[in-house]
Amino acid sequence: MRKDIEISSDAENLRIVEKIIDDMSLELDLSDEVYGNVLVATMEATNNAIVHGNKSDPEKQVKVEILKDENSLVIKIADQGSGFDYSTVPDPTSPENIEKINGRGIFLMKRLSDDIVFYDEGRIVELKFKV
Repeated sequence: MRKDIEISSDAENLRIVEKIIDDMSLELDLSDEVYGNVLVATMEATNNAIVHGNKSDPEKQVKVEILKDENSLVIKIADQGSGFDYSTVPDPTSPENIEKINGRGIFLMKRLSDDIVFYDEGRIVELKFKV
């Protein structure tokens, strides 16, 4: 199974991605736990691509690729931004960051996915889930 979509960088388009994840979850009969992990991590990554990568510029696109193989689900989210150094993102659980309202997206993606890889200077994030 493979699904590819492209959305403009408007937060309203997160609904499109959510619907695809919902439909895919039913089609694959994902457990509630796996579904929740996939949904939250994918929405975080897509929101980051829209807001931080593409700076909410509706002229820029976010691509979402979903690939299901024998025992894993791989989701790639790509933006058209300038990239970022994902190795320098502060730990939101450290005392100096604990009360900040932002900065938890990558932390959540790492915790919820079975594997996460960044490509193209941070413009592409690949989330892997065992299913």
